Amino acid sequence: MKIMSFLDPKSIILNLEPKSKKEIIRTLIEVLHKNKRVEDIEDAFNSVIEREKLGSTGVGSGVAIPHGRTKAVKQLVGALGISPEGVEFESLDGEPVHFIFLILSPLDATGDYLRALSRVSRFFRDRFFREALKNVSSVEEAIKIIKQEDNF
Repeated sequence: MKIMSFLDPKSIILNLEPKSKKEIIRTLIEVLHKNKRVEDIEDAFNSVIEREKLGSTGVGSGVAIPHGRTKAVKQLVGALGISPEGVEFESLDGEPVHFIFLILSPLDATGDYLRALSRVSRFFRDRFFREALKNVSSVEEAIKIIKQEDNF
């Protein structure tokens, strides 16, 4: 599974302003809604927040992967926010988060959902990938870096 198969290129936000965890999640869901990838903002938001109650999806190394299964999407979809300054996300290592990769899945797509989480997690474990992505100046540049990594 390639990240670009579910990451909506129109839903990549560079220079994400520092906000609360909930505001960031809502912002990413709203951009997916604006791009007609999410039907019901509230249902999608609630599914992600319910998942966050189980434990923070701030996985460390400046990365958060908030996710949820919801009837608000017809297919697996993702959005990416990059915050050069970093934001508080109740991360496991206590460090600010620079990359927020939101994943939403239909209720019945458990296999794809788990594969997507695994793929995104693997990408962001790579320090060189994170550094390259942190320094992008355009969405096109971010997509190019992700596509290069997608080929491995």
